[in-house]
Amino acid sequence: MMEIVKSMAVPYSPGSPHEVIERYKDMVYRIACAYCKNRYDAEDITQEVFFRWLKKPLGFRSEEHMKAWLIRVTVNVSKSLLRSAWFKRTAPLSEHENLHMQEQAQSGTYDAVMSLPEKYRAVVLLYYFEDYSVRDIAGILRRTETAVQTQLQRARTMLKEMLKEEWQNDQS
Repeated sequence: MMEIVKSMAVPYSPGSPHEVIERYKDMVYRIACAYCKNRYDAEDITQEVFFRWLKKPLGFRSEEHMKAWLIRVTVNVSKSLLRSAWFKRTAPLSEHENLHMQEQAQSGTYDAVMSLPEKYRAVVLLYYFEDYSVRDIAGILRRTETAVQTQLQRARTMLKEMLKEEWQNDQS
């Protein structure tokens, strides 16, 4: 009986650092891009998130717990960068800085999502691109479920209008 209790207390082991980084780097990068809207800062944020993960003592209960932690840290690091005095005083070097992100877009939908205000963009990315439930998103972003549902509905309305305009422009 004691062996069963001990085996249940074994913490989750995510695998090697290389495996974890390979599994989650795209997700972390997409979320960072959603906040900072340029690939260079998103790459720095991604690197910082995994650096913090490597420094953190392993104590995750499950893979979902680790994934939620990575998302939460990505959001926090992104917001910290956007609030920093350095970031507020810098300007992009060129208009082509976001070319890489645009190349990754498979349709106008991704561009429309990326043009949403930050609070809507994060919710849409987590719900549609990362397949999180409203409850999970509320926990990750520290918002109420009602707030997440409202933000999803408003984002859908904004996206519908943006895509409608884009479609009408394409038809002209």
